[in-house]
Amino acid sequence: MAYDGIITYAIVKELSDRIALGKIEKIYQPGSEDLLMHIHTRSGNVRLFLSCNSQSARVCLTEGSYTNPDEPPSFCMLLRKHIQGGRITSVAQKDSERIIEIDIEALNEMGFSVCRRLIIEIMSKHSNIVLVDIESGKIIDAIKRVSIDINRYRQLLPGVIYEYPPTQDKLPFKEISASSGLPHDAKAIMGRVGGISPAIARELLSSCRDAADSSLISDQPASRLLSILSSIRDSSYTPRVYLDDKGNPCEFHITELSEFEGSETLEFATASESVDYYFSNREASNLVRQKSQPLLKLAQSALDKALLKKKKLSEDLLKAENSEQYRLYGELLTANIHMVQPGAKKIKITNYYDGSEIEIPLDEKLHAAANAQRYFKKYSKAHTAIREKQTQLAENEHDIAYLESVVQNIENAEDVSLLDSIRDELEQTGYAKRRAKAAQRKRKKGKPEPIRYELSDGTLALVGRNNIENDWLTMKYASKTDVWLHTKDIPGSHVILRLDDGRSLQDLPAELIYEAASIAAYHSKAKASDNVPVDYVPIRYVKKPNGAKPGMVIFTHNQTVYVTPKLPGEERGNK
Repeated sequence: MAYDGIITYAIVKELSDRIALGKIEKIYQPGSEDLLMHIHTRSGNVRLFLSCNSQSARVCLTEGSYTNPDEPPSFCMLLRKHIQGGRITSVAQKDSERIIEIDIEALNEMGFSVCRRLIIEIMSKHSNIVLVDIESGKIIDAIKRVSIDINRYRQLLPGVIYEYPPTQDKLPFKEISASSGLPHDAKAIMGRVGGISPAIARELLSSCRDAADSSLISDQPASRLLSILSSIRDSSYTPRVYLDDKGNPCEFHITELSEFEGSETLEFATASESVDYYFSNREASNLVRQKSQPLLKLAQSALDKALLKKKKLSEDLLKAENSEQYRLYGELLTANIHMVQPGAKKIKITNYYDGSEIEIPLDEKLHAAANAQRYFKKYSKAHTAIREKQTQLAENEHDIAYLESVVQNIENAEDVSLLDSIRDELEQTGYAKRRAKAAQRKRKKGKPEPIRYELSDGTLALVGRNNIENDWLTMKYASKTDVWLHTKDIPGSHVILRLDDGRSLQDLPAELIYEAASIAAYHSKAKASDNVPVDYVPIRYVKKPNGAKPGMVIFTHNQTVYVTPKLPGEERGNK
């Protein structure tokens, strides 16, 4: 990550131009370590995002949408009290460090003008946001309080005099001159110059790659650095975000980075836009991955239990089905009671069905008739168990199918809201414990938004993203003329082929059915396979049994095609 002192310098220059003299209209705290400010400026309203998250600390203007908690946290309320309604007088960078200071003139409770300073320290795991009274130099509060137990040299607590983080014995990049000689080694440059990232250190050496001796001193890296700083001062730079092979952001900066030459690159008009894009897209994927792991573990654990139950039920059923010998033992003992000696542990009797001799174990404490009745009871119990085990096995099979679909939905989820709906679904079905005050939660339940695809002839295909959405799509949204598709005996999404123009399944060309079936195969557990079977049937033949779990349906009159998973307009394996 390249949010270094140079990026900080560019952001401060941009904010000085954009929000200086702006009025802070609203303050929100969407996350425990994030702040969002709505600022009214001469050129319009803007939104300033501040974060001290250890993985994504930053300051930038944003156009993104954020969900705020029902009740604002205490630090948010404190900021509203002290600086909401205030006017921003200046935005500055502390030396060449990743520290941004926003000075604000506001009114206190008595109506007198006071000066506050909001200090954002962008220092990895030590990042913080601190509100300071400028006149006294004392901390009003910090979003992350640091006590003496955590740091004995620097405390961030209300009432304590604010002290800047200790400086390193390095030359600030702002003090570099054209005659400054820098070594031909990235680590050596970082050890000498403060405020630059490894990516910039390597970029400064791009102008002298031919030097083989890393101990050489040259003014070429200094000239390159001065060129970058000059582009910031006159706003002539072009911020860039570099993408990896999967299209995810992997690095960003306000200047071109030679080491990423050939990589897919996105260019932006402002530093804020590049920073916001980089972190928003990286955070989204990381947040989904982090939030999906405990949910996936929960669903997988329930699935493992269901599979173990299936194994035990199958074993019990096999034993019960092999209980015919109990009936035979009972019949033979009844017919040969006179041959059983009191206290005998076993007896050999001729099996009158096939003439063979058979040995029957006996309970020596029981007489012959009681031993016979014992075997008849075992047979009767086993016979009853067959029906019960078969019923339990069928119900367990439904549970397994449901849980496999849940696991598939979690693995395919691309946003947090989708994971939240899957969590709600698991709570409703009893696989997850209800969270504290779940009934009182005021979380807005949005309208289902199935994935939409347009086929080659313009026909619309809709795909459910989870079981709740599958239910809604199949049982409520689809009309009687539509066609329903699903992978055969494989967990996957429901796919609805919309036929609003009076057509029926019989009117559809085979190519269209194969195209829709390929979508169903793509959104299934068999996404990476070939020759995937997909059932398709008019929607009127799809029913949901009473008491069935979300997304579980039965259907008749189905036909099956075998396809390769892919989306419309794609070649196999391409996105």
